[in-house]
Amino acid sequence: MKIKSKLLIPMFIIALIIWVIVLIKQQVNIAQYQEEIDDLSAKIEVAQEELNQNKQNLEEEINKSNSLEYIEKVAREKLGMYLQNERVYVDSNN
Repeated sequence: MKIKSKLLIPMFIIALIIWVIVLIKQQVNIAQYQEEIDDLSAKIEVAQEELNQNKQNLEEEINKSNSLEYIEKVAREKLGMYLQNERVYVDSNN
């Protein structure tokens, strides 16, 4: 019995030390994961702001594209169209 009790206490101490080491490593891992979560959350927030800005810009473009002035501008600049009975002057120097 004395041999078992002599071995039991050191084994318990070794097991306790191992448990503490594992616990510390887990806490370090949790801290690293929390930092990564915070970084990703910040990136998500920035991406969400960019998405909202892009959405707002697209909505403005859609609203603008429905106006007669915008349609006329696109027809003139990109399609080379003009109104009936309108005089078009072309600069021959260019």
